[in-house]
Amino acid sequence: MEFTRFGQKMTCNAGILSLMDDLGKASVRSDRPMIMMGGGNPGQVPEFQEIMRRQLLAICEDPPVFHQLIGGYAPPQGEKTFVEGLAALLQKEQGWDVGPENICLTNGSQTAFFMLFNLFAGILPDGREKKICLPMAPEYIGYADLGLTDGLFVTTRPDIELLDGGLFKYHIDFEKLEVGEDIGAICISRPTNPTGNVVTDAELARLIELAAGRRIPLIIDSAYGLPFPGMIYCEAKPVWNDNLIVCLSLSKLGLPAVRTGIVVARKEVVQAITGMNAIMSLTPNSFGAMLARHLVVNEEIIGLSRDLIQPFYQTKMEKAVAVVREQFAGIPCRIHKPEGAMFLWLWFEGLPITSLELYRLLKENGVLVVSGHYFFPGLDGDWKHKDECIRVTYSQGDEDVRRGLEIIAGVVRRIYNLSGE
Repeated sequence: MEFTRFGQKMTCNAGILSLMDDLGKASVRSDRPMIMMGGGNPGQVPEFQEIMRRQLLAICEDPPVFHQLIGGYAPPQGEKTFVEGLAALLQKEQGWDVGPENICLTNGSQTAFFMLFNLFAGILPDGREKKICLPMAPEYIGYADLGLTDGLFVTTRPDIELLDGGLFKYHIDFEKLEVGEDIGAICISRPTNPTGNVVTDAELARLIELAAGRRIPLIIDSAYGLPFPGMIYCEAKPVWNDNLIVCLSLSKLGLPAVRTGIVVARKEVVQAITGMNAIMSLTPNSFGAMLARHLVVNEEIIGLSRDLIQPFYQTKMEKAVAVVREQFAGIPCRIHKPEGAMFLWLWFEGLPITSLELYRLLKENGVLVVSGHYFFPGLDGDWKHKDECIRVTYSQGDEDVRRGLEIIAGVVRRIYNLSGE
């Protein structure tokens, strides 16, 4: 058989494929337990799971609603009650000027970004080529291979601010950031996967102004952010206007298996995504929307995010940082300031091997992490920093996180000692 260019691109050794393959294989191994510190699977929040369990039971006990769950197609825009409830919630709680016509559901955020990136970037009818600008790298591993054309992304090295306590923070280098005529959209995640960085309100305001001046959309990936699930541990304001596309998700709220992405955008964009839904999958699945719609219609999702989800992850983050400071003493390791999401981004300055080689050694020692080099789509040129970082998640059980960090520290310490560093 011969695959097309599309087939070859979609079956290549992509970083996200490697990550998900590792997670799948590790989950079924029985010969040796693997500590899962690589993926973005949310932690188990018992109170949230109980809310969802009760809601699922209520659906199952109501025959008409149960039939709606499994026996009928939703509109290609997504389950109507959820969409209308979310529009009302965003109007009331956030003051966003949106209606149901500004919201579309997709089969997960990854699908939404595949649609959006290829909607705004690629080859235009007149032959011109457009790209997606990521204002700084590192950025989300899952973006890298979503383009139907090669070289879809351009990005810029960040400014690195060294902070007290072994921390550092990336900032957008606006002096070097270029948004030319070949850019079809700007995209940034907030908080950023993999680093936990939250671009400041001032930085976001500059990006909004820049995008408006170029008459291109600014896409904000808020899968971990505001207004829900609210996994942000610093000051940040959720924003929307009709030049912004805000992408939300039910995954990090605690529902990754239901694959429900949410696009909030101007009407023309929602119409385009709705049409793509119809062509690609007839309609997005209804399961997540129906399971969570009571949280939206009853306006509980914001408070639940603020009072349950955010404290759960902030506590886990603080525990993980304390373990790193304890176990990594004497190792040249800095932590990106953890301002959100569920990851620690560890920078081993002067690492004698690459982060990919470190990933392989850690895997042999029973810990799955993600090599940092995957998170720099569109960045030209060599930069040693890319090969000195790894992403680890602290969403799993506290004992597993502690044990995993202890193993990482032991392996990294041996690497430095063998090199004489």
